[in-house]
Formats: sequence, C-alpha cells, structure tokens
Amino acid sequence: MDLLTPGIGLIFWQALVFLLLVVLLRKMAWKPILNSLKERDQSIQEALETAEKARQEMATLKADNEILLKQAREERDKILRESREVANRIKEEAQLEARSQADKIIAEARAAIDIEKQAALREVKIQVATFALEIAERLLKKNLSSDEAQKKLVKEYLEDLKLN
Repeated sequence: MDLLTPGIGLIFWQALVFLLLVVLLRKMAWKPILNSLKERDQSIQEALETAEKARQEMATLKADNEILLKQAREERDKILRESREVANRIKEEAQLEARSQADKIIAEARAAIDIEKQAALREVKIQVATFALEIAERLLKKNLSSDEAQKKLVKEYLEDLKLN
C-alpha cells in the first residue's frame, strides 16, 4: 500500500512546484494572455463602434441622397413644366401671327381682286361704248329707209366685231 499513498515529502514538493508554476505562469503567461485578450476585446469593441458609426453615416448619407434625389426630381418636373408652358406660349404666338398674316394676305388679295374687277368693268364699259359709237357712226353714214335693213345692218356689224 505504500505505493499507492504518496509520502508527505512528495506532496510537499509537488505542491511547492505547483505553486511556483502557478506564480511563474501568472507572471509570465497569464498577464500577457489576459493583456492580449483585453487588447483583442478592445479592438473588437472599437471595430463594432466604427461599424456602428459607419452604419449611421450610411443611413445619414442615404437620407441625404433621397432628399437630393427628391429635390432633383422636383427641379426636373419644374423645368419640364416651364418648358411645356414656354413651348405652348410660343406655339400660340406663332399661330396668332400666322393668322394675322393670313388675314392680311387675304385682305390684300380681296382688295387686289376688287381693283382688278373694277378695272375690268371699266374696260368692258369702254369697249361697249366704243362698239355702240361705231355702230351708231356706221348707221348714220348709211342712210337706211327701212327697219328691216337697219336690223340686218346691226346684225352684220355685231357679227363682224371680234369679241374677246
């Protein structure tokens, strides 16, 4: 049974070596391990904080972008609306100007037609008067005794005249 129970000296030396090992590990290994764990924890915490700040900045930028996009759309709609209004106004002005020019041209054409018509009527009146004078002159030159001879002569003169 002596083999199974250790002696007091062995227990003492094992305890002493264990305590020295614990002290040595505490001085040499535990502090650097705990420091590296603490540093790693801090770096992870800083990374999380940086990520949170970045997420907040992204949310802010996204909101700002949405506002800018909305403003740009409103500006585009305003410019399109104004350009349509200007185009309509120009179109209406062009139509009014075209109508007034067309009315002016029509009025000038009517005036020219009236002048030509009056000139043509004067010309016809002059020709009719000339024909009447020629017929009367010929009738007077020829002394006719009967009505039948006068009618025959008038018919001949009318046939002789060339009418345009």
